[in-house]
Amino acid sequence: MERTRRAAVFCKGKRAGLLRKTAGGYEFSYEALYLSDPDAVPISLTLPLRSEKFESRELFPFFEGLLPEGWLLDLTCAAAKIDKNDRFRLLLHTGEDPVGAVSVRPLENESHG
Repeated sequence: MERTRRAAVFCKGKRAGLLRKTAGGYEFSYEALYLSDPDAVPISLTLPLRSEKFESRELFPFFEGLLPEGWLLDLTCAAAKIDKNDRFRLLLHTGEDPVGAVSVRPLENESHG
């Protein structure tokens, strides 16, 4: 059984939620502290603020949109030795320095709580 992989999702520098890769697909949930912030905004219109988790068999389209494409995807995958079909690993590799307000950082060393 593959170990669950997790990543912290930040919006404008604030920890907004947790993205998980599981055996059945993907889960995203907002952090309670983020939801209680009156200035909190959804990371995407497709992932509105709510306390219930979102589930998908495929990587959520919003996170897919953060990935490089075309020649940059090929270059990134070759340089980092990442299979271009391993979308989650690619997101963890490229997600810390995004173009927009949302960043994704791996939590491999954090204990599963």
